[in-house]
Amino acid sequence: MARALMFQGTGSDVGKSLIVAGLARAFTLRGLKVRPFKPQNMSNNAAVTADGGEIGRAQALQARAARVRASVHMNPVLLKPQGETGAQVVVQGQVHGTAKAAAYQSLKPTLMPAVLDSFARLKGEADLVLVEGAGSASEVNLRAADIANMGFARAADVPVVLIGDIDRGGVIASLAGTKAVIDPADAAMIRGFIVNRFRGDPALFASGMDLIARLTGWDALGLVPHFPNAARLPAEDALALSAPPPPKAGARLRIAVPILPHVSNFDDLDPLDAEPGVEVRRIRPHESLPLDTDLVLMIGSKATIADLTALKAGGLHHDILAFARRGGAVLGLCGGYQMLGRTIADPDGVEGEASIARGLGLLDVHTVLTGEKRLEEVSGTAEGAPFHGYEMHMGATHGADCDRPFGHLADGRPEGARSASGLVAGTYVHGLFASDAFRASVLGRLGGEGGGIAYEDGVEATLDALAVHLATHLDLDRLLTLAR
Repeated sequence: MARALMFQGTGSDVGKSLIVAGLARAFTLRGLKVRPFKPQNMSNNAAVTADGGEIGRAQALQARAARVRASVHMNPVLLKPQGETGAQVVVQGQVHGTAKAAAYQSLKPTLMPAVLDSFARLKGEADLVLVEGAGSASEVNLRAADIANMGFARAADVPVVLIGDIDRGGVIASLAGTKAVIDPADAAMIRGFIVNRFRGDPALFASGMDLIARLTGWDALGLVPHFPNAARLPAEDALALSAPPPPKAGARLRIAVPILPHVSNFDDLDPLDAEPGVEVRRIRPHESLPLDTDLVLMIGSKATIADLTALKAGGLHHDILAFARRGGAVLGLCGGYQMLGRTIADPDGVEGEASIARGLGLLDVHTVLTGEKRLEEVSGTAEGAPFHGYEMHMGATHGADCDRPFGHLADGRPEGARSASGLVAGTYVHGLFASDAFRASVLGRLGGEGGGIAYEDGVEATLDALAVHLATHLDLDRLLTLAR
């Protein structure tokens, strides 16, 4: 049976996911069989697994760091917020139902057996399981039914390392404050702490590390400097969209992406962001479409009708329609594809109240949302180039423009739709732009250049660099000693 070590945080976005990914690669390079695990996650940025389910994007990246295929057991409970209905609850990769926040608190204890089952499966096939907590370890108001942090650590008897983020300020108070508010039996599970995202001379915070150790009684396990290349790895939290990349002075192509309230699978943008000749502009619904836009890219949504309503309420849809009338290129991915059609019907109330919404009408197609979710890795050809990606959607789309498919899957099936002009297209396939040849073909048709970077190779190189970074600033042998 494997040893295990859990990494919890003083808050959300303190770097837990990145540290687990880097350690997964570092310990894998040492020859260990490593598996990542997150008992409960909340994210609309998900990935399809080899065993036919879905998990949080961060766990898929961590599996890649460990050089293994992603499995539903790496994230047995996934919450996907979807507007007025609360969150879709995914258990061991499959939709379990929906629940609002209060109802989910009552549901959580019933999910602990599935969490422990998945954890046991991973321990049975690994030397080391690296466990990631969720949110903050100090949310004592949620402790009674917790399955994500100390509730799991205590149930599975897994020691904990607590991570604080010095970049956001107050790291001494956040670490010492966690010790002050959590139950003493929970605090006893914590073996040490890490201070993450330090900038400047580490010697200047040596006394700070000593003070935290004295206040908490926990071992100081390392001061990790800021890792600037973290932006090259897929982000899980939509908070990443609030700090868009800076403008690129030398960009020849400009892609406008509406960012809607329930945006999902936004890592579709990462390969485009990585292209030196492409500037990806995140546009909010109340903003105007820049006049020099070359492509409008509509990406995924967890609540398509609600996001379509937000797009129209902000007025951005007028700019998109005018852009298309002038001969501009528009591409929709998944929920974005559905919005480009004539109607979206939700007869069973999958996203809320039963309803039907009028789409943008740029594609002659109609979508009907159903409770059945399609989860599948796919490959094929589109835009004259091969691609590999995945489908993750509820609903089916039909109509005249489907007779002009966006592309074809490897088994010959047509996929997606294209307008008579050829300038507007939609597809249910995510991950397309990570395929270098496909990305180069699309950008070339727009009059730019692409494919000069090998995107997937860049992700691998960044994971290797992250592993070296953590091995330099953390004592890996000490972490292994703490695991049990």
